[in-house]
Amino acid sequence: MPIRHIFKKILDIQKNVFSNSRTDLSYVVESKDWAISYVGKKIVEGLKETQFGNIRVTTSALGLKRQIVHFGSLHTLATDKGFKKVHSSNKIVLTWFHFVDGEESNKKVFINQERLQFIHTACNITKQKILDFGIGPSKVVMIPLGVDLRLFSLAAFEAKQKIRMDLGIPQSSFVIGSFQKDGVGWGDGREPKLIKGPDIFVKAVEKIASNFPVFVLLTGPARGYVKAELNKRKIPYKSIGYLDNFEDVAKYYKVLDLYIVASRIEGGPQAILESMASGVPLISTKVGMAPDVIIDGENGFLTDVEDIGQIVQKAKLIIENQNLRQKIIANGLKTAKDYSWAKISQKYLKEIYLKLT
Repeated sequence: MPIRHIFKKILDIQKNVFSNSRTDLSYVVESKDWAISYVGKKIVEGLKETQFGNIRVTTSALGLKRQIVHFGSLHTLATDKGFKKVHSSNKIVLTWFHFVDGEESNKKVFINQERLQFIHTACNITKQKILDFGIGPSKVVMIPLGVDLRLFSLAAFEAKQKIRMDLGIPQSSFVIGSFQKDGVGWGDGREPKLIKGPDIFVKAVEKIASNFPVFVLLTGPARGYVKAELNKRKIPYKSIGYLDNFEDVAKYYKVLDLYIVASRIEGGPQAILESMASGVPLISTKVGMAPDVIIDGENGFLTDVEDIGQIVQKAKLIIENQNLRQKIIANGLKTAKDYSWAKISQKYLKEIYLKLT
C-alpha cells in the first residue's frame, strides 16, 4: 500500500475515535481514489442536503462506535481470514456489487450475514444471485448507482471539436470510449481481467474498424492488455491513464461517438449512466445495471455476453443511421435524469438508513 494511503488511514482512524459522539453514519471506502471511493463521496454529498444527521466518508472502520457503518465494497469489510472486527454497537451495511460464482468471499458473507443489517447491491442481476446463494431476502436491498448531472452533460459541437484537437484525435474519426480498469492489479495491466471483457472489446473494435475510421480513447489504470492488442491490430488510440481526480473523466466523454461495455460481469458500471448523461450512444452486454436501465434500441443497445457480432452490428446502426443515433442520445439524456445522485441518495435514506435509526 502506498505511503499516502497509509497516512490517510491513520488520519481517518484518529477522526473516527474523536468524532464518535457526533457521527450518525460513516461510509467506508477503499484507499485508492477509484470507483468505490467516488460512489461513497457522491452518496454522502447527496445525504448532506437532507436532515439525516452527521455523515462522513472514511477509509477505515477502526474506532467507530454507536452509529451506522456502511462498507462500500466487500474489500473494505473482508480480509483473507474473514470479516474485519467492527464494534458491536454499530449497525452494519455492506454494498456487494459483484457476485462471481465460486469466489471465497461469497462464503464469508454467507457465514457472517447475521452481523449485517442490510446488504445493498446496485442491480437486479446481482440481487438475484445473492438471494439464490442463500442470503435472507429481508436483508437485501437494490438501489442503483447514480450520476452527477452537473458534471456529466451534453457537449456543444465546438467544445467537442476543441477537446479532440487538444488530444490529437482526427476530426474525421469515429471515437469509441472505454473508461475502466480491466487489467489484473494496479500495475501495467498486461494480464486481462476477463470479467471486464477487454478481449471482447478489442475483437469488436477490430471488426468495426475494418469498415469505419475508428479511434479508441482509453482512461483508467492497468490498461496494458488493451493497449497491446490495439497496437497488434494497428488500431489508433490514445490512453489517458489513471486520473488523479476521478471526476476528470467527464471531459473525455465529451469527445466520444460511442461507448462500449463489453463485460462478462458487472455491478454497475457507472459508465452506463455517465454515457447517457453525456449524450454518448451506448452498447452494453447484458450485465449489471444495463438490463435495468437500457431499453434496447430506445436509449441504448443491449447485447448478449460475449456476442461480438451483436456489438458490431449495433455499432454499425449507430454509425450509419443518424436519426436512430439522435433518438438514442435524446432518450438517454432523459433516462439519466431519473438517476441523479440527489434522487439516488434519497433512496439510500428511505430504504436503508432511516430503517436503522
